[in-house]
Amino acid sequence: GGGREEERQVCARDFPPEGMTEPVSKRARTGGSGGEPEFSTPDEEEQALRLARIAKRAERKASGTEPLDVSETLMGRSRRSDEPAATASSAAKPKFLTKAEREKAALERLQQRRAGGRGGASSMDVDSGLGAHRSLGGAHASAPPSRVARFESSSASSSASAATYDKAREKELQVIREQYLGKKVQKKRIAKPSEKFAKIFQFDWEAGEDTSQDLNPIYNDRMGINPLFGRGYIAGMDLQEQRKTNSFNRALVEKRQEEERKAELLDQSLSKNDLRERERARRKVAADLKDLEEARAARLEKTSIGLKGKHWKEKRVEDMNERDWRIFREDFDIMVRGGRSALPLRSWEESSIPELVLRAVHDLKYVEPSPIQRQAIPIGLEWRDIIGIAETGSGKTCAFVVPMLSYILNLPAYRRERLADEGPLALIMAPTRELAQQIEAETRRLCAHLDYKTVSVVGGQSIEDQGFHLRKGVEIVIGTPGRLKDALESRYLVLNQANYVVLDEADRMIDMGFEQDLNFVLESMGGLLKSEAEEEAYKQEEQAKRGEVLYRVTAMFSATMPAEVERIARTYLRHPAIVSIGDRDSGKNMRILQQVTMVPEAQKSSRLLQEARPSSSEDKIIVFVNEKKRCDMVARALEKAGVRCSILHGGKTQDQREQSLEAFRAGSFQVLVATDVAGGGPGAPPPPGGPPL
Repeated sequence: GGGREEERQVCARDFPPEGMTEPVSKRARTGGSGGEPEFSTPDEEEQALRLARIAKRAERKASGTEPLDVSETLMGRSRRSDEPAATASSAAKPKFLTKAEREKAALERLQQRRAGGRGGASSMDVDSGLGAHRSLGGAHASAPPSRVARFESSSASSSASAATYDKAREKELQVIREQYLGKKVQKKRIAKPSEKFAKIFQFDWEAGEDTSQDLNPIYNDRMGINPLFGRGYIAGMDLQEQRKTNSFNRALVEKRQEEERKAELLDQSLSKNDLRERERARRKVAADLKDLEEARAARLEKTSIGLKGKHWKEKRVEDMNERDWRIFREDFDIMVRGGRSALPLRSWEESSIPELVLRAVHDLKYVEPSPIQRQAIPIGLEWRDIIGIAETGSGKTCAFVVPMLSYILNLPAYRRERLADEGPLALIMAPTRELAQQIEAETRRLCAHLDYKTVSVVGGQSIEDQGFHLRKGVEIVIGTPGRLKDALESRYLVLNQANYVVLDEADRMIDMGFEQDLNFVLESMGGLLKSEAEEEAYKQEEQAKRGEVLYRVTAMFSATMPAEVERIARTYLRHPAIVSIGDRDSGKNMRILQQVTMVPEAQKSSRLLQEARPSSSEDKIIVFVNEKKRCDMVARALEKAGVRCSILHGGKTQDQREQSLEAFRAGSFQVLVATDVAGGGPGAPPPPGGPPL
């Protein structure tokens, strides 16, 4: 920049205007007289020498021996083309380029610059480069290389910023999708030890790795194991299946007979009669061997070896061992904990249920006991405390009513004579009045061949009428904790001789806030609690069976076991047997298919109308809601859509609730909209061959 400008100024001084005979620098060097130059200081001499060098180089450029500088070339050409360019610019009209055209022209210039840079253009061929730039037109033709580099760097930075913007935009869209559609959490899969070491420890041969058949043909025909020459068995395998496939003796006899036939064909001395006689003898031997094996198998079936291979259904109760009972419990998902427990029921006929109660069970068409009934009834018949954890609708009512009736039948007769003064003999508590009335109806059906009286003490009805029935004397009382507490405080009810108590749906009673009422009722009961020592409690149970003394028997049934229920169990139960059925963690009914559909709030009404519309005249649908107000809103929406439904919630009177349930059972309404008061089931009739729902 500055050096070239200074050089151009010196060149202008060295070439004076017309009329001058010698350069200015020469006059300065010669002092104007043609003699040797005179310098006063060394700096002046150095300056003069520098100027001389510059002048000499300018003379060479002027004579053509040294090429001009780039800037000088541009200046010269611009001077030569001043007049034609001015004429053309005056003649031509201004042309405005669009944005797309400007971008296209800039891209072409950039490509040509890059092509020129790769070609290795030097300062000698600047002229051709300038011509190329001028062919594109515009002021960019005279742009220096530094400007081109800046343009390329700006293009790269713009492309990088565009990529950064795209990434930020993609992240923003991802956040919006997660907000409305939910975030997908990739769960890390934890490999099991068996999978982790499966590829490390390979103890089994693959079929393709076995090369023994190629080496020796004898391996093609593998011989099976014949322990004790066909008379033994392999441990750990089903004996019946081994006997079915065991044909060692038969195969040995057939092989020997075939060898005899081949030898007889080669023997020419035997006649046809001899051959027929020998063949007849061989058939007799085979028939005798078959009869011998069948007789031997029949003898084995009667011994312990034969019984081990049978299923528990094929055995008698006396022949079942510990392994058979374990398999039996696994088949019905029965789990028992807590001390000694009775063996489960295989059928109603094999139980020790009293005859009158068993006859009522058969009248109700209960063909087979449910899993909770198979284990809970035998434990209850031994007068042991029990905790039953089973799903809703598994037949728990029959599981605690049958042992309770057996208990009352074994009590002394004088206790029934004091019912009006000393109170009932058994008490059942339920969380809701609907469930209490359902239990009452089931108890009456099981008492069909007994002269026992039952009464329900629930809210929504006149407590005076209930007290009138209690004063007449009843054996069994079914009620809710709140109304039972009111009856006890009002002296309508006493529990002096109620030694058998059942808590049905105990977890729901705690959730509904009945814990204090429950404790009040249990504290008001008579009878003695058994000892906290396990062995002493077993002895007291035996004494109670003999009629020497009576102790309280408590049965608690629940779908779950929260901390509050466990606290009540520790207080009032003594070494109970804990019976769990099915899935202990969730407590769900494994016989029912449960499906959950996530629906936005705006689509719930239309989806409800779609799901709650009966597809046939035999369908029955229950719609559960959380609040009474919501229950009425859903019922109105269904009625508006042409679906006739009934309503059941706590805001209805007892008569209205009973009418709704009865209409739903009778089929007058196919849809029932209810709150959790119907959670225990609407008391539908039991299916054929099964427990009540």
